[in-house]
Amino acid sequence: MKTRIRLLSPLLASALAACNPSSDTASVPASTHAAPQEGAPPASRLGLWWDFFFNKPASTVPRGAIPVQPLRRADLEAAPDNSVWRLGHSTVLLKLQGRFWLTDPVFSPRSSPVQWAGPKRFHAPPITIDELPPIEAVVISHDHYDHLDHASVMALRSKTAHFIAPTGVGDLLVAWGIAADRVHQLAWWQGTTVSGVEWTAVPTQHFSGRGLTDTNRRLWCAWAIRAGERRLFFGADSGYFDGFRTIGERLGPFDLTMLEAGAYDPRWSAIHMLPEQTVQAHQDLRGRWLMPIHNGTFDLAFHPWQQPFERVLKAAAAQGVQVTTPRMGERVGLDAIQPGEAWWRGVDAGAHPAAPHRFSRV
Repeated sequence: MKTRIRLLSPLLASALAACNPSSDTASVPASTHAAPQEGAPPASRLGLWWDFFFNKPASTVPRGAIPVQPLRRADLEAAPDNSVWRLGHSTVLLKLQGRFWLTDPVFSPRSSPVQWAGPKRFHAPPITIDELPPIEAVVISHDHYDHLDHASVMALRSKTAHFIAPTGVGDLLVAWGIAADRVHQLAWWQGTTVSGVEWTAVPTQHFSGRGLTDTNRRLWCAWAIRAGERRLFFGADSGYFDGFRTIGERLGPFDLTMLEAGAYDPRWSAIHMLPEQTVQAHQDLRGRWLMPIHNGTFDLAFHPWQQPFERVLKAAAAQGVQVTTPRMGERVGLDAIQPGEAWWRGVDAGAHPAAPHRFSRV
């Protein structure tokens, strides 16, 4: 029993931290001011997590199988430069300047500190870590379990040249055994250029922590990316704030913004923006095309699993914003971006139940 409590405590700590991101704001470096300053009252937090564990609507999980386009290493190597693939949640593979870059890699069956509990994947990744080509850099936005997965990082270690992360997260990678000379740690507005691609860490309104005692001990960020004439924005997690406009003014415009639209709720919109705010953030950033991420893979909120796509498309249509919605594993070419299909609409309607996933070891 003691062992079970010990193993479960990080999972519960992570969940409770999400309801109270300001529990330790004094430990955040002075430059990291974009953290929510008010958490939910304790009674509200307890009620919220009771609902999360025991009163979740059935619609938060797809009834049918998520369509995934399988990828092979040969496909990736033959693909043209300036290509982007969604692999799930916020894991995105990019081919820029002839090399491969991977954001927030989570290949494990669950987004959790343990693999016997926690949010389970809706679909297997389109490609295994073993099948991936050499990765020039793994790029991390923050330390939450749905963005920083220990097993995936360890499996990628032997095929990755560099790891780029915000301040403090790099220290964690080094503690896990990544050589310090392969880790680039950046504070907000600092940049590094690796193999011709420039990565600039920019502010988000979020928080950090992986347990009971490390809330906001490490920095969180989004990434502005410049590769030749192409500019991209990887937004990771954030509530909507005026920082998007500042980023757009300083580093935009962007050919493609990859912004979160998923795991939201009005009760925690300060740290995860609502879909309509995602569209506004894209406009603030001076983006050309919007690709909503942070959806379609894990059950992390109370909204229907496919709702983020529909709300983003509705808000985007009203504002004249171009949106691309590739299937997991489908290539997006930055030189000629296409809208993609509304692949999620057929998953629940008359679809066969999803088959059990077979995951390779990571």
